[in-house]
Amino acid sequence: MLLDIRDLTGAPGGPFSFTLAAGDCLVISGPSGIGKSLLLRMIADLDDNTGTILLNGAARDTMPAPHWRRQVMYVAAESGWWADKVREHMQPAAEAAALAPRLGLRAELLDAPVAQLSTGERQRMALLRAIIRKPAVLLLDEPTSALDQASTLAVETLLTELAAAGTGLVVVSHNEQQAERIATRRVQMTHGTLTDLERHA
Repeated sequence: MLLDIRDLTGAPGGPFSFTLAAGDCLVISGPSGIGKSLLLRMIADLDDNTGTILLNGAARDTMPAPHWRRQVMYVAAESGWWADKVREHMQPAAEAAALAPRLGLRAELLDAPVAQLSTGERQRMALLRAIIRKPAVLLLDEPTSALDQASTLAVETLLTELAAAGTGLVVVSHNEQQAERIATRRVQMTHGTLTDLERHA
């Protein structure tokens, strides 16, 4: 099993327990403010939590936090940027430039100041920044919330390809059509619990 979460408890409630196999795409839905983003942050060990999480059988608490977060990578709906130019966040930059057009991004935007990017461009650049680091699991919080339909479909196509190559995906989304397109499993969060909705082949 790629990711095994057991009795994870924190600010959004719990205990939460579920597993994620390589290539799975788990979509989490639920009302705004219920704690979906906090759940992703707990899995990434960014917020206080208790419980056990295993990655390929290795317990989270047996490895340094930065190492865990490189393997189980959280991408916020509005990610932070710590340098002025986009390129300074992209390693390896050559992979970023090659992959950018797949997300509808012009490669020359890598040389632009972050402040000049639109909200949608920053959202896709943050996803690109995560993808090129090749984590085992991507935790994505509303990854297409600022995007038009064409850009949304481009992101979904790339996510589907990543899953087919073995990346595990946990996606928070309010978009019902998106969930139908990309999920292999869907859960609803309500009052500190997760309930299975349906399972796709």
